[in-house]
Amino acid sequence: MVNGIATVWVPVTDMDRAVAYYRDVLGLSLKSQSEDWSELETGGLLIGLNARESATSSDGGGAVISFQPDGSIEDERDELTSRGGELTGEISEHPWGRILPFKDSEGNDLQLYGPPAD
Repeated sequence: MVNGIATVWVPVTDMDRAVAYYRDVLGLSLKSQSEDWSELETGGLLIGLNARESATSSDGGGAVISFQPDGSIEDERDELTSRGGELTGEISEHPWGRILPFKDSEGNDLQLYGPPAD
């Protein structure tokens, strides 16, 4: 039934602000931009920004995108905050890996993910 991921899309309320965040703060490559839909790419995965009236929902249930950092989570945390990223917690350790939660410019939950230490 499923043969892979075609795209991941994220709801946004301000397209210009969201594109600037994903491009300038996270360093993703901008592929296309319009008022209603923009596409950025990282590691072969296409991320679509979809304009709508409200980016977040009080009902919950939204997906969280986990990004693989270029370096250590600690180094990337410092880079993320220096570029204006909003952390929502500290680095947490789990048997399945380490995560650092943050939000994008539209209030969507994101995180950096690192595999567990050997």
